[in-house]
Amino acid sequence: MVVCRMTLMVCKKKRSKIEKKTKWWKLKKEECYEEFRQKLRQALGGQVVLPDDWETTAEVIRETGRKVLGVSSGKRKEDKETWWWNEEVQDSIQRKRLAKKKWDMDRTEENRQEYKELQCRVKREVSKAKQKAYDELYTRLDTREGEKDLYRKSPTDAIFALRILKEKYRDGQRELHCVFVDLEKAYDRVPREELWYCMRKSGVAEKYVRVVQDMYERSRTVVRCAVGQTEEFKVEVGLHQGSALSPFLFAIVMDQLSEEVRQESPQTMMFADDIVICSESREQVEENLERWRFALERRGMK
Repeated sequence: MVVCRMTLMVCKKKRSKIEKKTKWWKLKKEECYEEFRQKLRQALGGQVVLPDDWETTAEVIRETGRKVLGVSSGKRKEDKETWWWNEEVQDSIQRKRLAKKKWDMDRTEENRQEYKELQCRVKREVSKAKQKAYDELYTRLDTREGEKDLYRKSPTDAIFALRILKEKYRDGQRELHCVFVDLEKAYDRVPREELWYCMRKSGVAEKYVRVVQDMYERSRTVVRCAVGQTEEFKVEVGLHQGSALSPFLFAIVMDQLSEEVRQESPQTMMFADDIVICSESREQVEENLERWRFALERRGMK
């Protein structure tokens, strides 16, 4: 078991200057593309062939792009999970923000009612857009091209939750102690008897337990090195490396082993063999860590 303890100091960060960028992506729209081409031709004096002076030509292209397509605000982007936002949702949120400013400046019942109506409308539109985006995501991940995105997106929720938790405690000037636990050679240390026990305790049908047992019965392997291969030897512990079933079996084992010591999120967050234990006091987080260590080691995990 590898334990990492960190102390985060609360300090103000200097805002980094973000360069304003031309919105070249708008050229994907037909009307923007045609307008840009016409303005560029006018700026070049109606010439179809570009002049030999490339620096001058490049500056004319950049200037035309800034005028026609616009530039970014240069403000820092918020670190939010908004990859599924579409233009309709962004427009609705912008209208809600304007209504909120209007109500803050003039606290009338009419302005309040307008803001509340827009707030409810935005919630509905965000919910629909999010559901649609996730449906499209799952459809894409179910294809061969989307398989590569699966691992990249899988730990997103846990990382995002931990980041939000850290920011909330920092804003409230409260202590937060986190222990990051990484199990040593987790796949290779799962006892076979423990695997059968956890599968049965999780409600897996006995016929499937026997199928997995047949897969692991009399399993043998060799080790290849620079001078050749070793002789075959038995593998009597651990999960099969590279098997599509192994992550599921490991999740079953971890779910059962941690049942007695696992707390509700965000006090405990897990992803595969990575565990994060959080508490407001150092003594409590060390006590929880000791409970985890005892629960895992007595079942053959380290």
